[in-house]
Amino acid sequence: MLRLTEVKLPLDHPESEIKTAILKKLQIPLEALINYSIFKRSYDARKKDGIVLVYILDVETTQEKFLLQRFKKDPHVMVTPSMSYSPIAQAPEHLTTRPIVIGTGPCGLFAALMLAQMGFRPIVLERGKIVKERTADTFGFWRNKGLNPESNAQFGEGGAGTFSDGKLYSQVRDSQHHGRKVLTELVNAGASPEILYVNKPHIGTFKLVGIVEKMRANIESLGGEIHFQSRVEDIHIEKGQVRGVTLANGEYIRSNHVVLAVGHSARDTFEMLFERGVYIEAKPFSIGFRVEHPQALIDRCRFGAQAGHRLLGAADYKLVHHCSNGRSVYSFCMCPGGLVVAATSEPGRVVTNGMSQYSRNERNANSAIVVGITPDDYPGHPLAGIEFQRRLEERAFELGGSTYEAPGQLVGDFIADRPSQSLGTVRPSYTPGVHLGDLSSSLPDYAIAAIREALPAFDKQIKGFAMNDAVLTGVETRTSSPIRIKRKADGQSLNIQGLYPAGEGAGYAGGILSAGIDGIKAAEAVALSIVN
Repeated sequence: MLRLTEVKLPLDHPESEIKTAILKKLQIPLEALINYSIFKRSYDARKKDGIVLVYILDVETTQEKFLLQRFKKDPHVMVTPSMSYSPIAQAPEHLTTRPIVIGTGPCGLFAALMLAQMGFRPIVLERGKIVKERTADTFGFWRNKGLNPESNAQFGEGGAGTFSDGKLYSQVRDSQHHGRKVLTELVNAGASPEILYVNKPHIGTFKLVGIVEKMRANIESLGGEIHFQSRVEDIHIEKGQVRGVTLANGEYIRSNHVVLAVGHSARDTFEMLFERGVYIEAKPFSIGFRVEHPQALIDRCRFGAQAGHRLLGAADYKLVHHCSNGRSVYSFCMCPGGLVVAATSEPGRVVTNGMSQYSRNERNANSAIVVGITPDDYPGHPLAGIEFQRRLEERAFELGGSTYEAPGQLVGDFIADRPSQSLGTVRPSYTPGVHLGDLSSSLPDYAIAAIREALPAFDKQIKGFAMNDAVLTGVETRTSSPIRIKRKADGQSLNIQGLYPAGEGAGYAGGILSAGIDGIKAAEAVALSIVN
């Protein structure tokens, strides 16, 4: 097959025009075209009055060898690369011990699935509940029914990504096409096939629930075991080698291979690992607020007259500003047509995040507006970033009235440094609720100054971004893990054999797709270690 890139067509083109474009590009007659498929579809909206669709197409033709010679200097015509996945190993007939996977977020699920597909019958341990029970607990908290520290937007089957926009794109290098394997397995579990070809695929929370359930069933059908409400209390290490884990109920499970896929909020687990001598270091992350605008405003600014077009959907954005104080402010985890949600996992703290359903049809757009920070901002202990986050979350809890309402402020008031007393046209979506006031004491002074400078700068890129009535909700602290559990080239911990740190919590991923990719890599590393 041949792969054609940068094939541009009008937004409302008929399907037949794709075939016409192929024939024109390759300069072949219709009878030479056997078949074609869409590998990727994106759009170019830089000219609002001339938005075009951009395709990558895989083409089967009777003239492949001739065309490769003809277009050998054309970077937009090439051989279609193979993206099929082949297992790296197969489990021996008699396993002495089974590998353990800790966590059922995207990283843990894909690590477990790959190990199961290779015959290793993994034992999966999850501190939270099955996804439907966890969903009930999470929605219950949002409706003022109390926080369950073990079952919430962070902990439980599916991980933190379950209550998100379900974004499935990443900027990680993926020369082995593990990302394609992730997307294919998600489709096999019930995701729409369009995630295989749209440029910025997403699933949405409610669809993710069913997909996670089917992935669990698949792992179990292949001999894996998944144990819920099974928090790992301790890890056993002998002479630098993992030998097993102990659960909170006292049960000991022996294993020489443990995949650590716990997510970025497993603070007690990080503390336990540090106490056991696992090498951990502090890493940069970001802090800030969620901002909400009318989705219609973002659509008009991005798409002009084509706002609302079925192929464009709800518009997103990506913004960055380098501030005069040396800080960088950027948009993060943008959720078109979504909600701002309560994402704390610890009592007495407030944390925000963003979530969208597949339809993305809520009235507001939201994203995090965050400031990059480094360990220089919280020096000392390798776990100092965790305490830094906790202090900000506790302050947000206080500013919100100590009821799990989040502190909020209108953008116009925030820029002018005056407290907000009433809402304008933008109604915040965060539940349990937003307590208006002054956010200036919710973050360090350098972060407040940077965001105040960035918002008017963003307004120059998206007119209306600094509108007076837009709402800021605090605080966003869990953009990524504040620690990194360093690992060697073989995937094992820098100083503990048999421990495989992976995913967001270990500091090696930043979203569903990259976490899934890292889970596959961890499974492959475990498999090679066992068979070799």
